[in-house]
Amino acid sequence: MAEAVVDLDAVAHNTRLLAGLAAPRAETMAVVKADAFGHGVLPVARTVLAAGATWLGVTSIAEARRLRDAGITAPVLAWLYGTGDDFAWAVRHDVDLSVSTPQHLEAMAPGAAVHLKVDTGLTRNGVAWSDWPSLVARAADLERRGALMVRGIWSHLAAADDPGNPSVALQLERFSDALAIAAKAGLEPPLRHLANSAGIVDVPASHYDMVRAGLALYGVEPIEGVVAGLRRAMTLRARAVNVKRVPPGTGVSYLHQYVTDRDTTMVLVPAGYADGVPRQLSNRGAVAIGDRRCPIAGRVAMDQFVVDAGDLSVALGDEIVLFGPGDGAEPTVEEWAAWAGTNPHEILTGIGARVPRTYTSVR
Repeated sequence: MAEAVVDLDAVAHNTRLLAGLAAPRAETMAVVKADAFGHGVLPVARTVLAAGATWLGVTSIAEARRLRDAGITAPVLAWLYGTGDDFAWAVRHDVDLSVSTPQHLEAMAPGAAVHLKVDTGLTRNGVAWSDWPSLVARAADLERRGALMVRGIWSHLAAADDPGNPSVALQLERFSDALAIAAKAGLEPPLRHLANSAGIVDVPASHYDMVRAGLALYGVEPIEGVVAGLRRAMTLRARAVNVKRVPPGTGVSYLHQYVTDRDTTMVLVPAGYADGVPRQLSNRGAVAIGDRRCPIAGRVAMDQFVVDAGDLSVALGDEIVLFGPGDGAEPTVEEWAAWAGTNPHEILTGIGARVPRTYTSVR
C-alpha cells in the first residue's frame, strides 16, 4: 500500500560529504541504529562502508548481531544495554562495547574492546563525572592485566545543533579534562570521539579521531538554516485507493473534524498511524499529488487518511507523495516533523514495518 523508497546514492553522497568534512584528521562512524533510522540497516550499512565510513554505530548488541549475521565485518560499536547482556558474544564477534557505569566495566567479558563514555553535560548515558577518575583507574588496571582493551573514550554533545549555545564550549572543555584524567591514569586510547552530525558540520574542534554521523547520513541538515549540501534519502509514497466527489458540508473522517466548504474531491491514502503517519498531522499536514500540494482532511486513522484534492483530477492508482526530497511539490520530512511537533528522527524511525522499503541506485 504505502512504500518507502530509499535513494542509496543519496546516502552515499551524504557519507562522502560528511567524511570529507572530518578528513584527514578523523575517521567516520556511520550510525545505523534503529534499522538505519528506518531506512534499512543492511543496504545502508553496505552503502556507507563503500562510500568512506570506517565504523558502524548501533544501540544494542542485538543490532550488532544483525550486522554480523549478514556477513558485515567492519568495526562496530554498541552502546546501550544492561549489565547482563551477552558481552561474550560481542567479544567473539569483534564488536566493541561502550562502558557507561562502573558496574558495566566490571561486567565486561574477558577480552572486550571497550569505549569509555563520560557524561560531559548531556546528563543522559555515560559515566558520572564524579566516578570518572576511579573508573579510568580501574579500566587502566584491567587493561594492564589483559582483561580488556580500552580502544576509545567518547561522549555526546547536547546542543551542537544550536550554534552559539554555551553548552558546546563547556562540553569541549569537560571532554578535554576527561582525556587528561584518563591519560594520568595511563589510558590514551587511539579513538577519541565526541562529534555528532551537527558537530561534524559546525564544531570542528569536536572531531578528534572519529566523528559519528547519524541523522545527516539520511539527508536531513542537522542545523536549521545551515546548508551543508546533504540529500534526503527517503521518499514515502502511496497510491489512491478511493476517490470521490463530495458537496459542501460533507464531514470527513472520525468526528467530522473536517467539513468541506465547497464541491471538492476526496482522495483516500492507504497509510495511517500504524505505518508511521502521525495523528498530529490531522487537519494540519499535507501531501503532494502531481505538482499540487493537498491538505490532509480530518483525522488520520490507523490504516488510512483522507486528502482534500479540490478540483484536481485524481484517479484510482494515482501516486501520492507523503514526503520526499523536496525537489517538487512534496513536503519534506522536516515539514512533517514540524506539523507533528516532533523531530525528523521520530518521523523516519516511525515508518512502520509493514511499509516495504525499496532501494534505488544508479551505481
